Amino acid sequence: MEAVAATSLSAGTVLQWMHHCADTYVQHKDELTELDAAIGDADHGANMARGFTAVKGKLDGLKDKDIGAIFKTIAMTLISTVGGASGPLYGTLFLQAANGANGKNALTHEELVAALSAGLQGLMNRGKAVVGEKTMVDALVPALAALKPIENDSIAAALDRAVAAAKTGADSTIPLVAKKGRASYLGERSAGHLDPGASSSVLMLEALQQAIHSAA
Repeated sequence: MEAVAATSLSAGTVLQWMHHCADTYVQHKDELTELDAAIGDADHGANMARGFTAVKGKLDGLKDKDIGAIFKTIAMTLISTVGGASGPLYGTLFLQAANGANGKNALTHEELVAALSAGLQGLMNRGKAVVGEKTMVDALVPALAALKPIENDSIAAALDRAVAAAKTGADSTIPLVAKKGRASYLGERSAGHLDPGASSSVLMLEALQQAIHSAA
């Protein structure tokens, strides 16, 4: 079991990931709201907590589903329950990731990277965002690059690298002037603040890291 857990992501671990996401966003709701109050609509924390709590409520019905089906349910739930731009963006990430996970009860390290990379590309296409524009992309792009397997790697070790890269990427948004979303209306005044979407992306990856290490 340990070898399998170290080199693949099971459907059960995906469900555990979503449990951790829901708990994490509830725990950090006020923190995300404060970040969003500085440069946005002050609703990001509540939106993420509401969306992933709704996802958590559907997990019991997904215990016999493959990862593609789980990702699709996550996507549609987030799109329908998370307000603002975050719902469509996070929803698109999971919807596009589902394409590489259809019919699979476990993803190899390479398959996980491919699925999440497809999700990230879908998110970037939808948001028309690139690195350097003070968005969640600034955390997710370096995270996915760090997640790629290296010799004698495990998913747990790769997730550790990815989370560290995501945190560095999120911190890089602090001096940036926002080019997308509500924050872009502030112009130069958006500089000096951590992007809330980048911060919530780090939390999502930390929840996966927790689930992976628990399964190992």
